[in-house]
Amino acid sequence: MRSTAPFDRPTSIGIAIVLAALGLLPWANWLPGGEEDPFYARRFAEWGVGTGIVLGVAVVAVVLLGKRVRAVATVPADGPTSDPVFDLTLFLGALALYSTVALVVFSGRPLMIDEVVQALQAKIFAAGKLWIPVAKHREFFSVLHIVDLGDKRYSQFPPGGPALLAVGEWLHATWIIGPLCGAAAALLFARVVRLADPSGSRALHRGTATLFVLAPFGAYMFGSFMNHGPGLMWLLLSVLGLAMIVRASADQAPRATIGWALANGVGLGMAATIRPLDAFAFALPAAVWLLYRVYRNPATWIHVVASGIGVAVPFATMLWINAQTTGSPLLFGYEMLWGKGHGLGFHTSPWGVAHTPARGIELLSIYVTRLQTYLFETPFPSLLPAIVAFGLTKRLSSIDRYLIVSAVLLGGFYFAYWHDGFYLGPRFVLPWLPVLVLFSARLPRLVRERFGAGRMVIGTNAALVAGAVMAIVFSLPVRTAQYRGGLQSMRFDYTKMANAAGVQNALVFVRESWGAEIIARMWAQGVSRNATETFYRKTDACILDREMRSIERDGVFGAAAEARLAPLMADSSRLVKSTLSTDPTEKQLPGARYDAECVARINDDREGFALMVPLFLERGSGNVYGRDLQGRDSLLLAEYPDRPVYQLIRTGSDVAAPFVWRSLRRDSLMTAWRSGSP
Repeated sequence: MRSTAPFDRPTSIGIAIVLAALGLLPWANWLPGGEEDPFYARRFAEWGVGTGIVLGVAVVAVVLLGKRVRAVATVPADGPTSDPVFDLTLFLGALALYSTVALVVFSGRPLMIDEVVQALQAKIFAAGKLWIPVAKHREFFSVLHIVDLGDKRYSQFPPGGPALLAVGEWLHATWIIGPLCGAAAALLFARVVRLADPSGSRALHRGTATLFVLAPFGAYMFGSFMNHGPGLMWLLLSVLGLAMIVRASADQAPRATIGWALANGVGLGMAATIRPLDAFAFALPAAVWLLYRVYRNPATWIHVVASGIGVAVPFATMLWINAQTTGSPLLFGYEMLWGKGHGLGFHTSPWGVAHTPARGIELLSIYVTRLQTYLFETPFPSLLPAIVAFGLTKRLSSIDRYLIVSAVLLGGFYFAYWHDGFYLGPRFVLPWLPVLVLFSARLPRLVRERFGAGRMVIGTNAALVAGAVMAIVFSLPVRTAQYRGGLQSMRFDYTKMANAAGVQNALVFVRESWGAEIIARMWAQGVSRNATETFYRKTDACILDREMRSIERDGVFGAAAEARLAPLMADSSRLVKSTLSTDPTEKQLPGARYDAECVARINDDREGFALMVPLFLERGSGNVYGRDLQGRDSLLLAEYPDRPVYQLIRTGSDVAAPFVWRSLRRDSLMTAWRSGSP
C-alpha cells in the first residue's frame, strides 16, 4: 500500500477553511439545542489581543531578519529509524513532568467524583475482589456513580481504568499510574511520528514528540486519576501496531509482523475496557484497513486473526466482569445505574435533558472552542496551526488518514452522546491529541515547502515562538493556579485530621448539605438514579423534603415513590438557585414557605457542611464514616453499638473553614430523635 496519497491543494484549503469556521465560531450560542458557551466572548476577546501581539512580533522579526535569511536545507531522517537515547529521555522527562503535575497541581489525590469512584473500585480490585457486599443500611454510604442497587457494590465505570489504578494501590502510590501511562503514551507516539512522517527530519520527529509531552491538555490529564489518559496510551499502542504492519515491505512474510498485529488488537481491546466508545472509533477503520489488505494480499489474513485475538482477550475479560457484577455480559454498570438513557442516541438523558441533533452539534462546537484554549494554552486559537498545516498539506500518509478518520468517528459518536464532558478541558476528545500535535508540529516545514525559506518562514516561526512564550509566562501559571486552588475539600488528609482530633475506630456521621441528604433519602426509597436527578433539579428543596418525609412515613418505595414525587415538578420553570442555602445545587421556588424542619436544614447548610465522598478513601484511623441522616442515624448506632460516636462538620462555607469533630452521646441523640427535634 502506498504510504502517502495526493491531496490537491484546493481540496485541502477548502477543508481547512471549513474547519476554521467550525472551530472558531460560536455555533452553540446560535443553535436552538439548549446548550451555550457562556465564556466564548471572553475567549474571543483574548484571542484577538493575543493574535495581535504574536502578529506584531512576526512583523518585527520579518523586518529585522528578512534580508538576512538564507535557505536552510533540512536533512531527512532517512526513514523511520530508532532513536533510543531520545526515547529514553522523552520517557523520563514526561514521567517527571506528569508526576509533578500529579503531586503539585492535584495533590496526588482523586478530585472529581469520577476519579474517586474509580479509585474506590481500585481498592476493591487490589483486595482481590470484583465487588463488595452492600451495607445493611446503604443509604448512609451510597455514592453517585457507585452501583449498590442489589447486594453488590461496585463502580459504574468499565473495569480497565480501576484495574490500572489497582496496580498503584499495590505500590501504595495510586497517583503514579496516570504519569506512567502518559510517559508510555509519549514513547509510543514518538514511534508513531516516525512512521507517519518518514521523510521528516530527526529534528522534526523529536520536536513533534516533545510537543506531545508538553501540550497542556495532555499533561494535566495524564497527571490526574481520569481514565482518558490510560485509554489514549492503549490507543497509541494499537496505532503503532497497525503502522508497523503497514510499514512492512511487500516481500516480507506476514508472520514477521504478527506480533505487531497482536499489539494492535491488545491496544484496542484494553482501550475498550476503559473507554469502549473511544476504542470503537479507532477499531472500526483499523478493521476495514486490515480486511482491505487481506483482499489485496490474502496471506495477510494472519494479521486479522492476531489482531482479533488481541482484542478478544481483554474484551472477553471485561464481559466476564460485567456478568459477575451486573449479571449480564453486555450490561455495563452505568446502564445498570442510569438505564438505557445513558447510552448513545437522541432521547431524554438520565438527567432529564432532551438530547437532540441540534444539541449534539452544540456540544461538539463547545468541545472545539474550548480546545482552542486548552490544547496548548496559546494566546491565539490553539487549533490554528493544525488547521493551517492541513490546508498546506499536499500528501497524507496512511497513518495520517487513519488518525483523521478515527478522530472524525470519535466526534460523530460524541455528537450522539448527551453528556458535556468537561473537566481539565474537553476530556472526551483527548484522543484527538495525536493528530492535532502531528499537524501543528509540521506547520513550519509546510510553510517552508510552500513559500520557500524566506520572510513567511521567519514570520511563522516568530509567531509560534511568541505564542509559546506567552503561554508559558501568562496562561499556564493562571491555569495551574486555577487547578491547584480547586476542589480543596477533596485534597485534605482526613486520616491525619482524625488522628490529630483523637478520633479512631469511631462511628462518624458526616454532615453533608441538605441537598445531598435529600438525594440519599430518595435513593433509600428506591427512587432510580435518573429520576432522583430529575426531581432534585426541578423541585424546590423544601417541597421535595416535605414529600420525602411523607413517603418515608408511609413506607412507599420504588415506582410508587416516583409517582408521588412527579407532580412536584409542576413549577420547575419558576425555580431559581437557592438564595437561602450555601449549597448552589439546591433549588428554590420564589414565595414558597419553609417549615421548621426546612429552616433547620437551611441553618445547618449555613453553619457548614462537609463532603463524604473523599472520606471513603481515608485509611489508617479505623473509623466508619456514614452520612448524617438525622433521626435515621439510630440505625447505624444499633449496628455499631461499641464505637464512640462523632459528627464531622465544617464550620463555614469558606474554603479555609476548619473541620470540627463533635463528640456525641448516644443517649442524648436518642432523646432528641424521640422528641422530634430537628
